[in-house]
Amino acid sequence: MLPYTGSGPYCYANSLAMAAGDQLLPLPGVIETLTGSPFGFQLIGGTMPLFDPYGWDPERGLDAAIDLLGLRCSRTAGGSRSAASTRLQRAAARGPVLVGPVDMGLLLYRPGTPAPGFGDHYVVVLAADDDIVLLHDPEGHPYATLRTSAFLDAWRADAVDYGEAPYVMRSEFVREREIAARDALWQALPGAIAWLSGRTDLPVPAGTLGGADGVGAFADLVEHGLDQDTRDLLGSFAIRVGARRLSDASVCLELLNLPGPAAIAGELSRRLGALQEPLVTQDDKVLAGGLRSIAPGYGRLRDALRQAVVAGRHRMASSRPGALG
Repeated sequence: MLPYTGSGPYCYANSLAMAAGDQLLPLPGVIETLTGSPFGFQLIGGTMPLFDPYGWDPERGLDAAIDLLGLRCSRTAGGSRSAASTRLQRAAARGPVLVGPVDMGLLLYRPGTPAPGFGDHYVVVLAADDDIVLLHDPEGHPYATLRTSAFLDAWRADAVDYGEAPYVMRSEFVREREIAARDALWQALPGAIAWLSGRTDLPVPAGTLGGADGVGAFADLVEHGLDQDTRDLLGSFAIRVGARRLSDASVCLELLNLPGPAAIAGELSRRLGALQEPLVTQDDKVLAGGLRSIAPGYGRLRDALRQAVVAGRHRMASSRPGALG
């Protein structure tokens, strides 16, 4: 398959690549795969479709990717508005700061704002004082500026439904251990299998469904008629980011010389990306059918990755000194 290169809503992966750029991080597509985001589907509360795993959110994904990449950083959150502003200013004076989640609809340099609750987002703050915040917004706004009071409103992220506290930031990235992208991806495979298997150790809103069951339930909702908010979420974000995540996962699995799982992820990406047209043209019969064709692929990908991990362990064991065979 031809890897995708272009624009897309990879805000936290791009922000991590910028904030820790002097650590020579891999491409954002590798970072995104390391977060675990490609490996599942969730229908949050039984109504909100997202092409990422049951119980997953960007905060969990970032923590996983940072660890897998051999990095360490300072993560802080909470406190008063004034304390958060002081904390940000001090951190930005030492280097780039990965800030988020923020409420994208309250970043007032973006056209169409203010629009509270428009979506969660991550940015990289370059400098801050009591009056102005200077930042890179990975959604197409390098060196954007925003009044500090307005930035703090967005950073409070009242409308974002994950995270334990407002004013989350990560700074002072350092490398604790050297690890190649290929090795990090291999170490991420057990986590990918766990996401595809349906983790039960994480809190989710009542009625949330994951994996094939979630996709099937969402196809049923499509057949009964989508509300405009859900259609807008799918059209502007969920389908395109989901298809890109799976495309990048396929490329990463090829890098690991795992053609079987790579082909499954690639096929899922193609099928998901093809749903954009029937969604926009409101051909909901085709959309529902396309969703149902995707549903079994998550189980197939899980099984293929399990086989790959077992085979890899056997190869490692047989290559040790004194091993038989």
